[in-house]
Amino acid sequence: MKKVLFVCVENAGRSQMAEAFANAYGSGRVIAESAGALPAEKVNNTVVQAMWERGLDISRKRPKLLTQEAVEGADMVVTMGCSAAEVCPAVFVKNIVDWKLEDPKDQKIEKVREIRDEVERLVKELIQKLTSE
Repeated sequence: MKKVLFVCVENAGRSQMAEAFANAYGSGRVIAESAGALPAEKVNNTVVQAMWERGLDISRKRPKLLTQEAVEGADMVVTMGCSAAEVCPAVFVKNIVDWKLEDPKDQKIEKVREIRDEVERLVKELIQKLTSE
C-alpha cells in the first residue's frame, strides 16, 4: 500500500479534504494522512460542511503538526499550493507534487465546493497513478 501525505500550512482545509477523499477512494490501496507546518486550532467549518455534502464527515478531525518523520514515512508528499515550501520540510523529499489550489479559508460555500471538487478530481487521478505503478 502506498502512503500519501497531504501538506498545507494550517491543515484546516485543502489537505483535510484530500486526506478524506484519498482514504475513501483509495481504501485498501492507499493510506492518506495530512499535516500542516502551522496547524490551525480546528478544521474550517465551511470545509466540514462541503465534505458532508459528499458523505464524508471530517468534523472530528483536528489539524496536525507536520513532522520530518511523517514526511520521511510517505511514499509521496502532496502540497496544496499554499506556499508551504517556506515552512515545510517536504521540499527536501524526492517524490513531491504541488497542487496549485485556492485556499478555502474565509470563502463562501460555493467557492469551497469548487475547491472541494478540484481536490476530489486530483485525488482520484493520484490514486489511479499510484495504484497502477
